[in-house]
Amino acid sequence: MALSAAAWIAIGAACVAVVALALCVYLFVQLRRLRSNQVVLLGGGKDDLVDFAVSLQARMDDLHGAVAEVAAGLSRVDRRVDGSITNTSLVRYDAYEGAGGHQSASIALLDASRTGVIVSAIQGRDYARIYVKELERGQPNVALSPEEQAAVEKAMAG
Repeated sequence: MALSAAAWIAIGAACVAVVALALCVYLFVQLRRLRSNQVVLLGGGKDDLVDFAVSLQARMDDLHGAVAEVAAGLSRVDRRVDGSITNTSLVRYDAYEGAGGHQSASIALLDASRTGVIVSAIQGRDYARIYVKELERGQPNVALSPEEQAAVEKAMAG
């Protein structure tokens, strides 16, 4: 029994239809797998990847702004710390020969730029005197005694 040309065409069309149907099933499975991966990536949102990328860029811009604010705040804190008294020292000594007991003292209270004050208390047998000298960027307004200079150097060393 010989098949007619129309029968062969019908068989060929049926084969092409089966292959096309198999291809559609394969592509449908691949598309579902891709969509499930997209849901995992987007965190369950209903947006597509373009919307997700746009929102991610907006969040990155917000993050850059927050980092800039933190950096500016840190700069302000650095300036405040540099201007505060952070370097101190105390040097005790005998101002007068024979006084004994290291009753005199010089205290240096300085910031990071060597600006501040030196307070000296000179003790004698019958009196006590207090001197205050200013330092502006390491330069005193009045000459420093060797003990006061030692207090400044000790404060800036530690």
